[in-house]
Amino acid sequence: MANTLNILLAGFGGQGILFAGKTIAYSGLLDGKELSWLPSYGPEMRGGTCNCSVVLSDESIGSPLVTTPDVLIAMNRPSLEKFVDKVVPGGTILVDSSMIDIKVERTDVNVYYVDATKIADENNMHSCAIIILVGKMFKELGFCSKEALDGAIQKVIPAKKAAMLELNQKALEIGQQA
Repeated sequence: MANTLNILLAGFGGQGILFAGKTIAYSGLLDGKELSWLPSYGPEMRGGTCNCSVVLSDESIGSPLVTTPDVLIAMNRPSLEKFVDKVVPGGTILVDSSMIDIKVERTDVNVYYVDATKIADENNMHSCAIIILVGKMFKELGFCSKEALDGAIQKVIPAKKAAMLELNQKALEIGQQA
């Protein structure tokens, strides 16, 4: 059986959802996986709803749309409420508990609560909360090699934003310690 990981990242536009999805997808590419990256956002853009489906697999991917995720990263309460019941039994949910004031009631999934936005703000890395959660996901699931994750973050940050590289690397480290 092929090793396939269906990941759904969800939150408001402007929280870095698509960037984080791209980082995860690139890490799979650098590890030689098959991958898909499918962004989806409402017409409001920044401040509106936004989610991103990422599939990493050892074999060809039939559909890029993730309807039953193995992993859900939720950055706001509406996203958690919308997708919590779609996560497969035995799956993983990562919650930005700075932004979400409810607990997951399901007992058949692994849930990690990380004060990602609060931690990012305290470390003066305001746009990196989602990357802290990606670091936590890496710690808990080991979805790629450490080298691939490091290479991916370097690849997805454009040269004109090179100053953001160190912040994002630090955010990944913080997430791995959370």
